[in-house]
Amino acid sequence: MTATTPRTTLFSTGYALPTVGMVAIVAVAAFQNLAMTTIMPEISRDLHGETLYSLSFAAPLAAGVPGMVLAGNWSDRAGGRVVAWVSAALFALGTAIVMVAPTMPVFLAGRLVEGFGAGAIDVVLYVLVARIFPVELHGPVFAGFAAAWVVPALVGPALAGLVTEAFGWHWVFAGALVIAVVAFTLLVPTLARLHPPAPSLRPPWQRARIAWSVGAAVAVLLLNVAPDLPVALRVGAVVVGLVGAWFALRPLLPRRTLTAAPGLPSVVLLRGVLAAGFFGAEAYVPFLLQAQHGLSPSAAGLALTVAALSWAGASWVHGRLGERLTAATAFGCGLGLVLVSLVTAFAVATWDLPVWVLVAGWFVGGAGMGAAYPRTSMLTLRFSREGDDGFASSALTIADASGSVVGLAVAGLLFTATGGRHDAVAFASVFAAMTLIALVGIPAVRRLGPVPSSSAPSSPVPSSPGPENG
Repeated sequence: MTATTPRTTLFSTGYALPTVGMVAIVAVAAFQNLAMTTIMPEISRDLHGETLYSLSFAAPLAAGVPGMVLAGNWSDRAGGRVVAWVSAALFALGTAIVMVAPTMPVFLAGRLVEGFGAGAIDVVLYVLVARIFPVELHGPVFAGFAAAWVVPALVGPALAGLVTEAFGWHWVFAGALVIAVVAFTLLVPTLARLHPPAPSLRPPWQRARIAWSVGAAVAVLLLNVAPDLPVALRVGAVVVGLVGAWFALRPLLPRRTLTAAPGLPSVVLLRGVLAAGFFGAEAYVPFLLQAQHGLSPSAAGLALTVAALSWAGASWVHGRLGERLTAATAFGCGLGLVLVSLVTAFAVATWDLPVWVLVAGWFVGGAGMGAAYPRTSMLTLRFSREGDDGFASSALTIADASGSVVGLAVAGLLFTATGGRHDAVAFASVFAAMTLIALVGIPAVRRLGPVPSSSAPSSPVPSSPGPENG
């Protein structure tokens, strides 16, 4: 008789609880994200902050940058357990502030606190995947993260819109806070398995990187504040913000990321470009449907629902195909589909095409993100080594957040300068600019280079990026 070894799955002994806990955390983030995008036009009217519309999305992403850097360094030193608790507490505090905000400044302050905690939690999730799950389960885990968007996608936008219409937008965040507490409770038993490394293996505190991350956050926030400033100050804020972001982000990413060097730098750059183009545009999709087509918040959320569903479906297919789908193919298909969605949105805004055209286009874009995003996550861990996974994970999430913030900043500047909600040209300008940004991803795909096999030793990730980064 021959003994057979049972196949290891996400629900095998030792992996089931962390799988459920992490997927629940991602589901909370999905609900919050979809709800926020759906009801933000209403919030901006209620709090008289339309010129700060983009900043409402950018603030938590920018604050998440120092959160990610600190969490990555801290996780490499302490194992991640304490990091997770502190991150969750800050996220809950920020959500509570947003929930009771009476003015736009208070609302934005809550979003900053919330974003710092959320950025740190993102890194903790990546560290959990790297340190608890075997390599062969990394793809299914990230597919599970995408699948966690399914239920929030089905009910989140409509529910947020209905709650806002019936009781007010404050109650949407109250519900999100309750869900967040329950989700984190599921993850608590798993956190005990994140043990600190031996003292000799603990990296030093990377004070310079933390300081640079704060500088990067301030720079990209300045870009997003610019639309609310007088014209003369606006130009200065844009220049200072762009220059500051360029210099502050370089030390936070792998060397030569901004020139798409082969390997991890190209992966990180592609993640940032995809985030900038897609999320910079997505913030204005329900806005366009409400302002130009007269849809209610709940109805306008349909575009977000179908995109999240196609994202989850494409990510599931990606997880099933695994290594049979090459990285170049996954990235090429994903980027191509995202470009189709952006061009479709531009066409709808320019020629006043029917609503279903935009919804269909955004469905295609969601599939593109679902094809490309899991592979960037997989390759980040593939190109990193044990002890550097905190740095690599934080670099990927920094690229994700900073790309989104830059995209939102460009969108906000163009939207305000071309007439705002009452002018279809403003929406068309946003979608055209996001299309041009997404095109930058083509060189990153072409310069990816060879990818190590899942059984090969991982390539080292520089723990102290230097001046070569560009």
